[in-house]
Amino acid sequence: MKRRDFLRRSALASGAFLMPSFLKPLEALAFDRLTGHKNLVIIQLSGGNDGLNTVVPFGMDTYYQKRPGIALPASDIIKLTDLQGLNPNMAALQEVYDQGWMSVINSVGYPNPDRSHFRSMDIWQTASDADEYLSTGWIGRYLDSNCKVCQDPYTAIEVDDSLSLALKGMSKKGIAVKDPGTLFKNTREPFFKEILQSHDEHLNEDNLGYLYKTMVETYSSAAYIQNTSKTFKSTAEYPQTAFANELKTVARFINSGLSTRVYYISLSGFDTHTGQVAQQGRLLRQFSEGVAALLKDLKANDKLNDTMVMAFSEFGRRVEQNASNGTDHGTANNVFIFGGKLNKAGIYNKAPDLISLDNGDLKYEVDFREVYATLLDRWLEVDNKQVLNRKYAGLNFI
Repeated sequence: MKRRDFLRRSALASGAFLMPSFLKPLEALAFDRLTGHKNLVIIQLSGGNDGLNTVVPFGMDTYYQKRPGIALPASDIIKLTDLQGLNPNMAALQEVYDQGWMSVINSVGYPNPDRSHFRSMDIWQTASDADEYLSTGWIGRYLDSNCKVCQDPYTAIEVDDSLSLALKGMSKKGIAVKDPGTLFKNTREPFFKEILQSHDEHLNEDNLGYLYKTMVETYSSAAYIQNTSKTFKSTAEYPQTAFANELKTVARFINSGLSTRVYYISLSGFDTHTGQVAQQGRLLRQFSEGVAALLKDLKANDKLNDTMVMAFSEFGRRVEQNASNGTDHGTANNVFIFGGKLNKAGIYNKAPDLISLDNGDLKYEVDFREVYATLLDRWLEVDNKQVLNRKYAGLNFI
């Protein structure tokens, strides 16, 4: 069989087959473990979300001077401090903020920023320097590390049909699961049994082929994810959006006691070069209402204190609006942290400086890898140097 046909058929396949004799089913191992662990949910806001119209510096005259057509009226802002507040479409997060479940880190970025969507997203997903090109993601390297729970493919799950670079390691990777029932069904076709049986006699753990091993891991993971997650029936209400439905899936996984540590989802459409106010407003409403529903669901099931949520975008936008009532690619941005065990809730650091700029862009004050280091050290409990390739001091939001 040609490799291309193998890949095509394996992607479509679904049915039961015999596991190789030298592999004990992963689900059998997983059920023996305690699942009272900490969870990390990562939300990627793709396209470059405009942080200045998300957490709005309404107390600064420069904001209105630089954005005469798209600045949001101070009277509409959800006030958090005397200087900053939330976009009015983010009203669902006001209660979250008031409960102390939310922290905003301002001016997050990296040295020598790149304004390309693809390159900057690679930098954020791999945690590389601007002039460094890595083939593994920071969560993938977490899976490669010596963490005690990283032996299973479902240690990291992306709620999507494909896997982002962030979850790909050198020897291990996460698993993409859009819907657990569909994944389970799609791994039970006779084709899978045919492939495994035809290779079983010639393979052992030393010469196990990559694609074959991936099929085995996917088969076993699908059974474990399906059998575990179906034990929990959610009664929580979520908005009727695709993004909220993905968050509902994440909550289902967490509330059912799945042994996964990291969940990854995306919300796209933030490249607002024209007509920004309406487009971004719709997306921020989806984001805010979805996150608020997730946090309330986790709280109702006593999982909020065990869960940390980080939301980021690959870059912010320029301080000054463009001629099309939009904004062009910028640099530093805000990062959201949500959870029931925040050490420092509210606005974490000072508001961005709108006057002292770098070629019209915000200067970063916090390296995004300091955020990652904090999550690795204090939440996922692995030395950040193993993952980030150098030691970072981290922050104190946990």
